[in-house]
Amino acid sequence: MTIAIHGLPVARGIAIGRAVMVASSRVEVVHDFIEPDQVEAEVARLRTARGAVVAELQRMQRELPKDVPAELTALLDVHLMLLQDELITAGVRQWITERHYNAEWALVSQLEVLTRQFDEMEDEYLRERKADLEQVVERVLRRLKGLAPPVPLAAPRAVRAEGEVLVLVAHELSPADMLQFKKSVFAGFVTDLGGKTSHTAIVARSMDIPAVVGARVASDLVRQDDLLIIDGDAGVILIDPSPIIREEYAYKQRQAELERGRLARLKHTPALTLDGERIELLANIEQPDDTPAALDAGAVGVGLFRSEFLFMGREGKLPDEEEQYQAYRRAVEGMHGMPVTIRTIDVGADKPLDDRRESTHLNPALGLRAIRWSLSEPAMFLTQLRALLRAAAHGQVHVLIPMLAHASEIRQTLELLAQARAQLDARGQVHGVVQVGAMIEVPAAALTVNMFLRHFDFLSVGTNDLTQYTLAIDRADESVAHLYDPLHPAVLQLLAATIAAGRAQGKPVTVCGEMAGDPAMTRLLLGLGLRSFSMHPAQILPVKQEILRADAGKLAPWAQAVIESDEPAALLTEP
Repeated sequence: MTIAIHGLPVARGIAIGRAVMVASSRVEVVHDFIEPDQVEAEVARLRTARGAVVAELQRMQRELPKDVPAELTALLDVHLMLLQDELITAGVRQWITERHYNAEWALVSQLEVLTRQFDEMEDEYLRERKADLEQVVERVLRRLKGLAPPVPLAAPRAVRAEGEVLVLVAHELSPADMLQFKKSVFAGFVTDLGGKTSHTAIVARSMDIPAVVGARVASDLVRQDDLLIIDGDAGVILIDPSPIIREEYAYKQRQAELERGRLARLKHTPALTLDGERIELLANIEQPDDTPAALDAGAVGVGLFRSEFLFMGREGKLPDEEEQYQAYRRAVEGMHGMPVTIRTIDVGADKPLDDRRESTHLNPALGLRAIRWSLSEPAMFLTQLRALLRAAAHGQVHVLIPMLAHASEIRQTLELLAQARAQLDARGQVHGVVQVGAMIEVPAAALTVNMFLRHFDFLSVGTNDLTQYTLAIDRADESVAHLYDPLHPAVLQLLAATIAAGRAQGKPVTVCGEMAGDPAMTRLLLGLGLRSFSMHPAQILPVKQEILRADAGKLAPWAQAVIESDEPAALLTEP
């Protein structure tokens, strides 16, 4: 009998093959108290194990093939930073020296403290970095116990039958695992854990491999060599499908491959609607090394460079001006003259980037985050602004300010930008002209959009946060996650008003949230007047196809009816 398991679809496509199981490699920990005279030896044992894991990951970095996804190299960097983070190492030493825990017990105790902090984070991407921390700790634990590193995923290559397709089923996959995955024969994968912004999802999208994460019980229900169908479009895994179901999915697979080939031919096709409207398709990136993927997808610029990725996992050691400048410069030069929009750091009290972080925030989403945090740390903010201005000497740089809501915040931000320019002039440092934009992600900003348009060159709508704040939904709270609805009439009306105001004043408006990369939303956004979309590079061609088939002028009356409806989702079909 066919068994269906549901998870989160994170990478499109269908894979049909035999299951290769990678069992959870969690290490059992013995809890022992040590004698006072054993403290130094225990600390040294921990230091040696950590050093061995650092050396192992550094060796992996040196041996990375040239075609490895940039996301994977960035995630290995994150693991190395976590290993050397003083917040982790100092905490473990404290458990050993003050409580006399053995090294393994101390390590998992500190892990428990830190994972609670990660669970409290409002930002989904950073919250899911908890998995990276857990995997780093597991590697150190294995070294402490004298165990080998986790089983390499490429091992099944030797036992694979001729022509047989294999798919991987695991409790979770680390970046180091994914390195092996890149060199393996697997056609798709399923994990129990993970979310849409987890490392497995990021790498899967970059490699264009069908994948489902967050399947919870998959590794319990699937057995070695079971025949599986992984539907990366629907987020479904089918165990032992009947011949009829298998043939149905094989047909879908063939059709998807044909569609992929057709989409690839659109790469150099201008993004024009049937009635001649030119649409700007931009890429969202996290690292400078992501620019080749953006170019390969046909992006005409970067609409969102999330600069906070450069600041992650560096407690007390934030990147200085030179390091930031070099990173921004690489991104700008990597786009070969196309515009690069760099968002200033979007972190806050809920993200462990400095030693001032408090744990008393009841709702970090409403706390000291994004521009609020930057304005509370003017020295840090000026450092970033100077780096951005210097990078602008090498190409088109647009600076994007997140989570603005107040006129006072706008004033302070622009004053600090002017101060950063003056500081560079005083040094005799070369810098360039930047366009400055505001993110519209707080309802207060959308409702006072004309004030923003008086001060900024462009606007960018972050639909993820705009939805969260408009509907008072904490996306970190699973009990209300089902109420998170970007098609809610209030969200759509705020979005429509923002786009209309920008068009009326002749200033660009971009959508850079998840809505921009969803082909099902493309016609609605075109009908609302949107002419600039920014999304993950893998989403560009499917969205471009929708644009080429659309008549923007005819879509406008239908889009207006959709946003005025009590049930917009019911009308979200081709007019």
